Amino acid sequence: MNRIIALVVGIVIVLFAASSMVFVVDQRHMAVVSGHGDAEPVLLGPGLHVKLPPPLQTVMLVDSRIRSLDTPDEDRYITSDKTDLLVDPVVRYRVADPLKLFAQTKGDEQTLPDRLALLARSALSDAFAKVTLTDALGKQQAIADEARGAMASAAGSLGVDVIDIQLARIDFPAAMTDSVFKRMSAAREQAASVERAKGVAEADQIKADALIQQQALLAQANLQAQTIKGEGDGKAAAIAADAYGRDPQFYEFYQSMLAYRNTFKPNDVIVVDSSSEFFRFMRSPTGDVTPDAAAAPRKH
Repeated sequence: MNRIIALVVGIVIVLFAASSMVFVVDQRHMAVVSGHGDAEPVLLGPGLHVKLPPPLQTVMLVDSRIRSLDTPDEDRYITSDKTDLLVDPVVRYRVADPLKLFAQTKGDEQTLPDRLALLARSALSDAFAKVTLTDALGKQQAIADEARGAMASAAGSLGVDVIDIQLARIDFPAAMTDSVFKRMSAAREQAASVERAKGVAEADQIKADALIQQQALLAQANLQAQTIKGEGDGKAAAIAADAYGRDPQFYEFYQSMLAYRNTFKPNDVIVVDSSSEFFRFMRSPTGDVTPDAAAAPRKH
């Protein structure tokens, strides 16, 4: 009976030792096998592996997939113009060098998220401290890229690649929301006033330029009109002189007819002296003054 009990105990011990020596690494992980003393840790990929039982050798499984860092839902950062912002960052990373991670964490991978969270906060704090509130709201991707670059160099010493950082949310603390909105509204109103003033100044300048151009065109047109009128008057005078030279009596008759037409209008009543020189072509087609001109009847 004692032999049977001893045999069962021996089998249990052997099975326990065997189970602690054999382990499986799936496709999502890599394993770092380390031992006591000066022995270098060994990196193993997916598959079935054998090791010495603890405490002679231990295994640290490392997730080799791209993972997201669990950060606080809202963390506070301060911009260069001393504005508080609540930011919800999302950090994606991957363990690229498990042996380096093992050396830096002394085989305790559970400390990695906390260390990465500290690095992310430090990088984001530096990035937000360099920009104003306006840039923080309008250049979020640039801020995230700068923080990723700063964090990547520090995370590289842990054997970790930082894939990217996304700013899922940027908001103001509830206590200062109203004051920030009022300040932003005032800034926008000031910018709008400047643009309106600039537009009015440009409109006035355009009107002034147009008026100058108008005056220049009118002056040029008047000059051309005077020139043309002068040329016409000169031609008319030449024509009149030529006509007078050819038939002075007819010229005088024609000029008198024009004067009569311009002087007398329909339904006018005019009382004049018919013996006046002005009416000589009414008394005679040739304009001669006859002895009975003074006796001519008056026109009503």
